[in-house]
Amino acid sequence: MSRRAVITGVGVVAPGGVGREAFWKLLADGRTATRRITLFDPAPFRSQTAAEADFDPVAAGLAPRQIRRMDRAAQFAVVSAREALEDSGLDRAGLAPERIGVSIGSAVGCTMGLEEEYVLLSDAGKHWLVDHTYGVPHLYGYMVPSTLAVEVAWEARAEGPVALISTGCTSGLDAVGHGIQLIEEGSADVVLAGATDAPLSPITAACFDAIKATSPNNDDPEHASRPFDAERDGFVLGEGSAVLVLEEKAAAEARGARIYGEVVGFAGRSNAFHMTGLKANGREMAEAIKVALDRAKLDPTAVDYINAHGSGTKQNDRHETAAFKRSLGEHAYRVPVSSIKSMVGHSLGAIGSIEVAACALALERQVVPPTANLHHPDPECDLDYVPLTAREHRMDVALSVGSGFGGFQSAVLLARPGAVEYEGSGS
Repeated sequence: MSRRAVITGVGVVAPGGVGREAFWKLLADGRTATRRITLFDPAPFRSQTAAEADFDPVAAGLAPRQIRRMDRAAQFAVVSAREALEDSGLDRAGLAPERIGVSIGSAVGCTMGLEEEYVLLSDAGKHWLVDHTYGVPHLYGYMVPSTLAVEVAWEARAEGPVALISTGCTSGLDAVGHGIQLIEEGSADVVLAGATDAPLSPITAACFDAIKATSPNNDDPEHASRPFDAERDGFVLGEGSAVLVLEEKAAAEARGARIYGEVVGFAGRSNAFHMTGLKANGREMAEAIKVALDRAKLDPTAVDYINAHGSGTKQNDRHETAAFKRSLGEHAYRVPVSSIKSMVGHSLGAIGSIEVAACALALERQVVPPTANLHHPDPECDLDYVPLTAREHRMDVALSVGSGFGGFQSAVLLARPGAVEYEGSGS
């Protein structure tokens, strides 16, 4: 008997508001959450803009011991997981803990905790040899990224498969893809899948400054993130988390769960080419899209909306445009495409899961989020990038794609409940 994965719960911590509804309102309104960095003094850096989450761990319901123990990224993940579980309506008392799995993605792990401890132990870099006894008791946990997944597992009382997926900026998509596979192969009946990153620290700013990847538009931070715009000058860093509750479809239907959508296809590819470079023809992303469509047994014309990676670099935006044309053919000119990074920035490994959450909400509400700040379209990006204003639009199938340093390319397909015939991979 084939097994299929559906989304029954969505939890989000994102710039512009904590929680699923605040996140969606920001997107539907076309507002930006990018601003001058407040988490540290950005004055020494070329790029001083980011999309910060207005997150208070106490207000979010975390206990003092959790706050003391967990890096900001782990706090985001746990709060997102709580909201997703509550949203799903699952009665965990009736679930065998060994049938609950966790798949969490992250690109840079506990960056903030690690940097804060290094600055303290080294006296702001003055000492090469440091006394580790001055470190927090949980410093080891900061150094092991899998602790992010462990924290979510503890929160969910999950005793099934637990994994941390780290594939750069596609981590969030790939973590969802891994969760789908756990459901389909029968390793779990419920999976908390998503990603988290809190990278807004001096070391991250310095790294991206060095390669001039981030926008230096410090005078107008609200409009610094401009995907597909001819005047764009780099991406804007962000932070956040999204966690989805994935369930086996028959079980979700049997308990009368509200289903946001069915995950009908996933594929990942690599370009084996360059750590940060992308081939202009978009072949690897196009291949991931084609394989995801093949697994879903869908024609390219079935895609009703594309949530683009849309980072706001010329290299990425042109690469993506070519990939959409290569994989969807003439249909690429008819399907609306948008980038929510224009509003919530690029939260590295977390953004893929945040974008899947946006797709799930878009399918449910039949509204396409806009690409904010798109006033002067790049002539080489000649598709329908939904500038400035959200759009009501009939959607049965949404495609979310990601592109990451190292050449990672991933694609996830979501379908509105009952909209397409899909047989699953079986087990």
